[in-house]
Amino acid sequence: MTANWIDNQKNLMLFSGRAHPELAEQVAKELDIQITPQTATDFANGEIFVRFEESVRGSDAFVLQSHPAPLNQWVMEQLIMIDALKRGSAKRITAVLPFYPYARQDKKHRGREPISARLIADLLKTAGADRIITVDLHTDQIQGFFDGPVDHMHAQGQLAEYVRENYGTENICVVSPDAGRVKVAEKWADALDGAPLAFVHKTRDPLVPNQVKSNRVVGDVSGRTCVLIDDMIDTGGTIAGAVKVLKDAGAGDVIIATTHGIFSHPAAERLASCGAKEVIATNTLPIPEEKRFPTLTVLSIAPLLARTIKEVFENGSVTSLFNGIA
Repeated sequence: MTANWIDNQKNLMLFSGRAHPELAEQVAKELDIQITPQTATDFANGEIFVRFEESVRGSDAFVLQSHPAPLNQWVMEQLIMIDALKRGSAKRITAVLPFYPYARQDKKHRGREPISARLIADLLKTAGADRIITVDLHTDQIQGFFDGPVDHMHAQGQLAEYVRENYGTENICVVSPDAGRVKVAEKWADALDGAPLAFVHKTRDPLVPNQVKSNRVVGDVSGRTCVLIDDMIDTGGTIAGAVKVLKDAGAGDVIIATTHGIFSHPAAERLASCGAKEVIATNTLPIPEEKRFPTLTVLSIAPLLARTIKEVFENGSVTSLFNGIA
């Protein structure tokens, strides 16, 4: 047995935080591996303790953590897991964040504000992460906040395929909820056989978070099935307002497609009663029963994450997962 052989023997290990164990189980099943057993407990004062039950020395470690509320607890748990792996001599540590926390704070709008998305990247790096896998960042430039490889995956292929199978592409119009997501809407339009585009012109008060005034539709939506896209839905105010504006403009059915269903209260009520025919989301975040409603469809992001982990582990091409156009 040569030293070379030992050196090149690769060992993929998957670790799961406690925020979204179902997703980790789905990913493990796709990869045909077991999640590495661990002890994770909280002290009375809220401190988190993590210990892995198996040796991690020399492993290619993937630390999967979703970030629903209470988000800060799950960020800290992932950092502590990464630190434990670094100190346990893992060979390479990849932080898998299906939903990147603080992604909305990616720039300063006014003076004396933080750029918290950059801080998260710095914390992951300091903890010991060598690379990041994430899905549909709020803005693409967040990739540059982390000094190392970032595999930025997109759920659009899966969501668009679902729309194509269930609604066809004959009478579809892709609608961006604001001017900022028109670039993403263009990719959707290409995926749906060159469907026409529209966007909702909206205004937002920078002093009041989570409140948006939707104004008018730019583009022709009359009688069309509108696919309203967004990367995340938090309280649902923006999207519900956009549905109303589309309906007022004479749109036919409105389908909402989003990657991250944060669905903070009162999103479920708003989405259920906004007039949309269907709301399609992925499970990058857990969507418990109390956040679900009859028109909601949840697609699993696990196959995409598993394929990405496999390509990274085997030093393959992640871009190939998007037909070379990522």
